[in-house]
Amino acid sequence: MSGAIGYFVHHQGRGHAERAAAIVNALPADRPVMLFSARDDIFPSLASQISVTKIPSLFEAPDDAPAALAKATTPSTLHCAPLGWASITRAVATIATWFADARPALFVTDVSAELAQLARIASVPCVTVLQHGDRSDPGHMAAYEGALGILAPYHPLLEQPGRPDWMRAKMHHAPGVGVHPAATDRDAARAALNLPLDREIVLVVAGGGGDGTPTTPLTLGARAQPDTLWLTIGAVAHEWHATVPGNLRHLGWVDDPASYIAAADRVVSSAGNTTVHMIAAAGRPWIVVPEWRYFDEQRWKARMLAQAGAAVTLDHWPSHVDAWRDAWTRAAAIDTAKQRLLVDPHAAQGVADWFERLAAWQHPAPRATPNLLAETIG
Repeated sequence: MSGAIGYFVHHQGRGHAERAAAIVNALPADRPVMLFSARDDIFPSLASQISVTKIPSLFEAPDDAPAALAKATTPSTLHCAPLGWASITRAVATIATWFADARPALFVTDVSAELAQLARIASVPCVTVLQHGDRSDPGHMAAYEGALGILAPYHPLLEQPGRPDWMRAKMHHAPGVGVHPAATDRDAARAALNLPLDREIVLVVAGGGGDGTPTTPLTLGARAQPDTLWLTIGAVAHEWHATVPGNLRHLGWVDDPASYIAAADRVVSSAGNTTVHMIAAAGRPWIVVPEWRYFDEQRWKARMLAQAGAAVTLDHWPSHVDAWRDAWTRAAAIDTAKQRLLVDPHAAQGVADWFERLAAWQHPAPRATPNLLAETIG
C-alpha cells in the first residue's frame, strides 16, 4: 500500500474543500488520504480510501481563551498563533499524532502557514497552496521556503509579479482545479432553472468567504436596465436605504451555481478563486469587484484578470448609473476565449500525478547492483 497523504483544508468558503476533494479523488485507489478540517460537512463525495478528521478551528477563539495572554506579541514568522488556546493545542496534537502513526509521504496545507512549518519541523514533506496577494511577509515565505512543492490553483497567465525564482521552481499551476463547469448551454440551463428564455439576464455571484455583496449598487444597475432580469446568488448585504426594483431578485445560496452562470448573458462577481474559475469556464462579459481579504488576495487576482484581458475589474462598486454603463461597455469588448483558456478540465489529475511524484521519495528506485565479475575481468 502507498504511504498516506495528509491534507489540511480551511473551512472558510467552499473553494478549499472543493479543490481538495477533486485532487484526492484523482489519486490512485491505493493511496490513503486523511483530510483535516474544522468542518467535516463541506466536502463533496469522496473516494473510499479518503477519511476526514474534524479538528478544532485554528482561527476562531474558544470560549476559554485566556484574556491574560491576548496581548502577547506574535512572531513575524507566524500569523495566527495566539497563546493559551486549548483548541489549537488539540488540533496540532491531532495532526502531530497522525504524523507519528501514519508516517505520511506528504502533507498538504490549504491553507495555513503555521501547519506548513509544523510539517517541516516534524520532518514531513509538505505542499503548501499559494494564493494571490501580498504574501512576501516572513510567515508566508517561511512556509514556502520549507515546502517541497507549492500548488498554485490558477493559470500561469494569472501569476502575479515578484515571485522569486526559487518559488517558481517549486510551483505547479493547476488552472481552475476543483471547478466543474455546467454541462449545458444557455437555453438548456434556463429551462432547467425555470428562467425565461427570451429575456436578458445579468447574474451577480457573491462568494462564501465574506459578509456578502452590497445590494445598493445592484439596485442602481438593475434600475438602469428595466428590461434585463438581474439575479443574485450567494450572500448579499441588505442596506436600509436600498430601494429594490422589480427586476432584481435575490436567490441566496443555490446548489448549482455553475448552471446559473451558464444561464446568464452577463456576470458580475467578486474575485474568489472558485467563483473566478466557474465564470471563466463559461465565458461571459464579466465585471469583477474584489472584496476585502487578508493580504489583498482578491485585489491581486482582479488585477491579474484584467491584465490577462479576461475581465473588467473595478476598485469599488459603481456609485451611479453612468459608472455601470461604462463598465458594461468595456465588458462587451472582452474576448471570452481568453477566459476559457484560464481553466484546465484535467487540472485535478495533473495535481494528483504531481503529488505522486513528490511522494515517491518513500519508495525510491532500487540502486543498481554493480557487476563485480565484469569489474574484476576489466
